[in-house]
Amino acid sequence: MGKNQFGGFGGGYGGGGNMQQLMKQAQKLQEQMAKAQEDLDTREYSAQAGGGMVSVVVTGKREVKSIQIKPECVDPDDVEMLQDMILAAVNEALRNGEQAREAEMSRLTPGMGGMF
Repeated sequence: MGKNQFGGFGGGYGGGGNMQQLMKQAQKLQEQMAKAQEDLDTREYSAQAGGGMVSVVVTGKREVKSIQIKPECVDPDDVEMLQDMILAAVNEALRNGEQAREAEMSRLTPGMGGMF
């Protein structure tokens, strides 16, 4: 039996052990990433806009959980400003969640540059 073109992976030439170790490491990384994903999905992220007039909480699953609006910012003659504050707070809370997700995945996969 000759050495294959892949430098002896399998076939009894010693490369199989390294491949098994690599597969075990990949499986461990996959398990860690699944656990991190589960943890990230249960977290909550918040943001405010308009100097705290509007507060928003979102989940790691990117769902809006709550919106709080202080009554003094509700001006029937300027509904657009309230709408803008709500959008700003929601988008900021979602960005906070995404940054936390990216940081956690980067910690688990250093050097893989956003592959996950």
